[in-house]
Amino acid sequence: MLRIASLFSGAGGLDWGFKMVGTYDIVFANDVLYAATRTYSRNFGMKLIECGEDVVEAVPRAVMACDVEKIIFSPLADKVDILIGGPPCQDFSIIRGPPWDRNGIKVKRGKLYAHFVRALAVLQPKAFVFENVPGLLSANDGYAFQTIIEDLARLNIRWEDIKKMLPLEVNGRVVNSGYEIIYSGVSDFSALGVPQRRKRLIIVGIRRDLFSSPQQIREARTLLERAISGDDSLFKKYPLTPLEVFEGRTLTQLQDSYVEIMEKWKGIWREVGTERAKRWKREVWDKLTLDVVEDYLRLNGIERADEAEFEEAMKLHERTLKQLGYYGVPVAELRLPDGTTDLPKNGRNTVERVRRIPPGENHEFVYGTPWEVEGKGISLVYRRLHPLQPAYTVVAYGGGGTYGYHYDRDRAALTLREKARLQTFPDSFLFYGSKAQIRAQIGEAVPPLAAAEIAKALLTILEKLEPLSPIPKA
Repeated sequence: MLRIASLFSGAGGLDWGFKMVGTYDIVFANDVLYAATRTYSRNFGMKLIECGEDVVEAVPRAVMACDVEKIIFSPLADKVDILIGGPPCQDFSIIRGPPWDRNGIKVKRGKLYAHFVRALAVLQPKAFVFENVPGLLSANDGYAFQTIIEDLARLNIRWEDIKKMLPLEVNGRVVNSGYEIIYSGVSDFSALGVPQRRKRLIIVGIRRDLFSSPQQIREARTLLERAISGDDSLFKKYPLTPLEVFEGRTLTQLQDSYVEIMEKWKGIWREVGTERAKRWKREVWDKLTLDVVEDYLRLNGIERADEAEFEEAMKLHERTLKQLGYYGVPVAELRLPDGTTDLPKNGRNTVERVRRIPPGENHEFVYGTPWEVEGKGISLVYRRLHPLQPAYTVVAYGGGGTYGYHYDRDRAALTLREKARLQTFPDSFLFYGSKAQIRAQIGEAVPPLAAAEIAKALLTILEKLEPLSPIPKA
């Protein structure tokens, strides 16, 4: 059993993926948001501790609701094998706008990663998994990423405020030689089975003293690269779709449902009446066959599909739906006590607008009509899912038009549970807090299904390695 400490845990999407694998034991978690820690506590069965403003010692077997900079990690020393987490990413994210609006490591939230490094220096686990947004690569002209990689690899604590905290905890303990970065790259989680185009930066390091040869390092890198990129999975070619996870069946069982959904959009080009709408008819509608398999293959750029390979892909889809507990359970039939199955209340203007925006399109489709909205150039505004293509990235925050919209013409905004399914949370995973807080918990999470693939690959690597010598003690 490998013991995990989790920082910036949120509702626990990354952690749940490790839990799904079954060989990991979560011994500590932390997040600054109380609602998220409450969700975490209820689902993981861990004691919830509110810390207040004072500096506190980490409590094993608990999730602590407080600022990470208030936590002394020393009590967890020798009790943690893997450190996981993703510092809040808003200041690194490219969604924020131009480079001058992405302050990265210059601001406090950007520096939160340093507390992750502090935990590494104190706990000295065998490995770590660090998750963030792709925008981190370009933040501060790449300096932020370069600095973070160097700090994680060498445990160089550059920031003065962190330097002041370390002596308190290291207390004579010999710091190891650092971590070999065996993976650092951006992964599109749709290649790992997530029914959503969700790109995230993943950095994985393993303690250097666990390797006995350069060959072991090369092998570990190759294994993790193939696992995280999805090169060994049929999902990369045949992605899971919103239609499947919402209906709880595979594509080959959904022909009638697909036709019913798409027929509602017949004639939309006349109703909207713009040149763009007419072009959509020619370039999109007229190319549909209304055969669910044929349209799926074309829309996902699959030019050649071997019959046996496609059949195997559908078996993989079915196994995944069963693994997540979705198979045979349409999301529309769920009634869950956390309120995530409640239909959102949409204003009349919103309802009328999105009724004119077909699957795969956004607010630009109604330019020049009575349903036009502001927000030109922002593609995430009033986006409708397509039933046969991975969903757009589920977002945590944002005003009107950013909630994500259903592919069915008779529906507007997605329910929170539909978003949770796009994130691959099981229906048994219940959320706590206000609707806005739950939206944030879902949108900020690492999809558990993707996390499980990372966890399985890391487990394979660690099972092959043995430390050359124990970590020296003071």
